[in-house]
Amino acid sequence: MYNALSNNLVVVSNRGAYVFQENNGKINTIRTVSGLASAVEPVLLLNGGMWITWGGRLEENNGLSQGIRLTVPARSSAALPYQVQEVLLTEEEYNLYYHGFANSCLWPLSHQMLDKCSFDKEFWLAYRQVNHKFARVTAQATKNKDFLWVHDYHLTLLPQLVKRYHCQAQVNFFWHIPFPPLDIYRALPWGRQLLFGLLGSDFIAFHTQNYVNNFLACVSHYFPDKYYQKKDEMWFEQRKIKVQALPIGINWHRFEKLAAEPKVRAQAEKIRQSLGAEFVLLGIDRLDYTKGILERMKALEIFLAQNPAYRGRVTLLQVAVPSRDDLGTYKKLKEEVEGTVSKINGFYDREYQALPIRYLNRSLNEQELVAHYLAADVLLVTALRDGLNLIAKEFIASRLDNHGVLVLSSFAGAAEELKEALIVNPYHLADIATQIKNALEMPLIEQAQRLKILRHKVKTHDLRWWWQHNLGAFSPSQVSLPGIRKVLPGQAISRTANVKL
Repeated sequence: MYNALSNNLVVVSNRGAYVFQENNGKINTIRTVSGLASAVEPVLLLNGGMWITWGGRLEENNGLSQGIRLTVPARSSAALPYQVQEVLLTEEEYNLYYHGFANSCLWPLSHQMLDKCSFDKEFWLAYRQVNHKFARVTAQATKNKDFLWVHDYHLTLLPQLVKRYHCQAQVNFFWHIPFPPLDIYRALPWGRQLLFGLLGSDFIAFHTQNYVNNFLACVSHYFPDKYYQKKDEMWFEQRKIKVQALPIGINWHRFEKLAAEPKVRAQAEKIRQSLGAEFVLLGIDRLDYTKGILERMKALEIFLAQNPAYRGRVTLLQVAVPSRDDLGTYKKLKEEVEGTVSKINGFYDREYQALPIRYLNRSLNEQELVAHYLAADVLLVTALRDGLNLIAKEFIASRLDNHGVLVLSSFAGAAEELKEALIVNPYHLADIATQIKNALEMPLIEQAQRLKILRHKVKTHDLRWWWQHNLGAFSPSQVSLPGIRKVLPGQAISRTANVKL
């Protein structure tokens, strides 16, 4: 039986469900919108516990690391309150660790874009410093037998560091982005240290089996004498570590409910009417160079050139959510995308009423998001590399009439699950153009057949399924975990690997 006094659930991540702002000496909390918050916070609302995170505040370089701790009130009678423990960062740490190592080194490396990687030692030293800071705050705020659920590439050193303080803590780690193959990973000068940090975990999960295989190949390369694999388990320094592919799911009930609401359906119809197009293609992405937005637009240009009968009848509604605007790479991408939109629309503007591309550079709330899903005939997910892609799953869950087509990049993690989509090579623009035509001309019977299978997959491997398999060793009474084999509790870690963290 779960005992909240002996082993709490503690989530640790770079960002959480709230940011903190100080105004005239008073701390205000502001809710954030992110995939991580949507996926993880419901577990804390079901069970209570703590979320250790950077809250967005920047402090002077005064040596402090542990910020405020507050209780987040439950927003319904069915939810429990949980605590948020802030980790304070200085402005220098934020720039070098977050913008630097995390997003200018690990992010492009993991997406196999070495030309965009910056292997700056100053970035690495700041990354180490912040991971140590997170570890100290976590040790101060938790107990030896707490259950720690650590998230993503920002905190790869944390599992090993936390075990130095709490050797009996259960540490589960989820890696949310692609894990690169060995030939790419070897370009990282500090690759051995990152792996050693991750190997402090008792359980490590990725979205796909391909990412699992890449990770194990890297461990085998860097630690050949300390690692061996036995069936579906790996052993490192005499410790068993479970490594598993667990693609994140969605709360499909929520999307079905929104899709059935009359005001959402009316909003979807209004979107279609505003476009003036017979067929609507939809793209919804963060404005990121990994998402293949430029390639998608250029493929549409090829499609219109090859299929003149569709000119003026098809519009791509592209929603690009602002992302990392203060990084030069992203500013340049925004300019290129806007220039491409102007070029393609300018070519057809005089001749046709419905423009080829309608471009929105803003965020959507959940209701607007579902309205856009319902307004579209085809969703285009043409990422050059994507850890999973929840937009694809949300689109599927929202299509209650089983009409609509998903065109999905073979380099998105979701392609391993959603094989009934039209799978495309995002680097082959002519292939995307061909699949756009196939999607627009697909018979309704075939659309329904494909979507029925896709909807079954989305419902079977939903968000609750993901929680249960990630938290298999943590069995609170509020969440049933039937048939999940327990992960062995953590043991004290030896230092024989001789890796400096």
